Amino acid sequence: MADSIIQRDHRTLRGTILYTSRKPERLGQERGRERFEINVHGDGSRTLSAHCEIDDRPSVTRDIVYALGPNWMPRDCFVRLTVGDRFMGTGWFRFHRDFAECEAYTSLEGRISQRMDLDRPLLSFQNHAISGDAWHLRLVDRSRPGEVQAIEQLLLSSPDHRGATGPMLFSVGLHVRYVGEETIEVAAGSFEALHFQFVSAPGLPVEHPHYDVWCTADGEFLFLRGSVAGYMQTHYELVELC
Repeated sequence: MADSIIQRDHRTLRGTILYTSRKPERLGQERGRERFEINVHGDGSRTLSAHCEIDDRPSVTRDIVYALGPNWMPRDCFVRLTVGDRFMGTGWFRFHRDFAECEAYTSLEGRISQRMDLDRPLLSFQNHAISGDAWHLRLVDRSRPGEVQAIEQLLLSSPDHRGATGPMLFSVGLHVRYVGEETIEVAAGSFEALHFQFVSAPGLPVEHPHYDVWCTADGEFLFLRGSVAGYMQTHYELVELC
């Protein structure tokens, strides 16, 4: 029998994350949403596509496509951004073992070409899609619960807490604490989860409040729930998964 003309070697996850407020005067109010798709290919490489919307003024709309190799190492990323319903910028990022580069055009800076040398291959990239936040957590040693651990270099597409500038390369550190294993309920169902806390990100122009994140414990690091404290008081929850 001849081989089928159809080829489907990858598997796909699709989901929706709801953004809500935890401020007393807005408790539970919807303030945004994110629809994402993750394709995991036969060799273990994966691609995240996400459409992100923040309704708080000035509103933010972000589209990203982010690719990782079979070893979870960043390969490339595309980001397109609007702020206040107006074009802010569009950029393409590529990650080599010795350097990272960005080609972008923004409404504030115009045409940008960046190249940033790296002391070691980049371990993770933050493009501000909430669905990708948990992917950094694969780097945390879970045999050391309660201990603050450092991820020495993390590149961002924007140093703004909402990712509302650029896009362009920005380098920070990241300090994370592993809390432990939990079983949690979110709108999308019940999951065995890993609980982490983002404690600080040295190098940001404004200190980011503490950020608790829960992700799946199955090795996929799928984002389940997150809560940001401090002045932000925001909450993120997986509400659909298929």
